[in-house]
Amino acid sequence: MSAYTSDDHSEIICSVCGEKMKLGKLTLSYLGSNFPVELSKCEKCGLVYIPEDLALGKMEQVEKALEDK
Repeated sequence: MSAYTSDDHSEIICSVCGEKMKLGKLTLSYLGSNFPVELSKCEKCGLVYIPEDLALGKMEQVEKALEDK
């Protein structure tokens, strides 16, 4: 499952429901670490869009921190 941007690239659309996703505060849990984030989420089905920069940035930092333990 994934999300995609609309034709005008100003909004993120849920690929499951076709609804416009809205920004909201969430607590992201990854490999035993939690951190607060503001991400786009579908209010209808709950799908959350995680942008590439977050996945390759903060999540990668968590992985490296765990590897160093």
